[in-house]
Amino acid sequence: MTNEEFAQLIERYEKLVFTICYQMVRDYHEAQNLAQDTFFSAYQHIDSCPPESYKPWLARIATNKAKDYLKSAYMRRVIVSGDEQFSDIPVKETPDQIYIASETEQNIRDKIEALKEPYLKVSVLYFIEEKNVEEISQLLSRPKKTVQTQIYRAKVLLQQLIKEERQT
Repeated sequence: MTNEEFAQLIERYEKLVFTICYQMVRDYHEAQNLAQDTFFSAYQHIDSCPPESYKPWLARIATNKAKDYLKSAYMRRVIVSGDEQFSDIPVKETPDQIYIASETEQNIRDKIEALKEPYLKVSVLYFIEEKNVEEISQLLSRPKKTVQTQIYRAKVLLQQLIKEERQT
């Protein structure tokens, strides 16, 4: 395959490859890097693929590159002993993302605290304190099925409150 033919191949499939990478890693710049790696790898091994199979072959390479990246990204996030003091530092979050997340969290907390009983205690324990149904059942001396029903109904109420807020 000539360089010109390969350039046409890139032009034809660059959006597909980028989309696959972006859908998997959710980082625009990293997806660009992975797409570039995909085409570099494809260029090195282009002779091993028949021309009619370029599309699925490139898709598979892109998927594998993204999977490899995600595995290595996970490994980079694992805390090495002695680095505990850095474990609370958010990774790749900009100040505006941090602010929006805290505002959203506070907004949801306010909505949870506005619920009336029997949903208030259950919601606080489930959504804020992140207790499971079994723990809530024991803490409130309520049957598990009752707790599950109350959590479900609290979710419905919260969804309604959020929808109402968005409409105003």
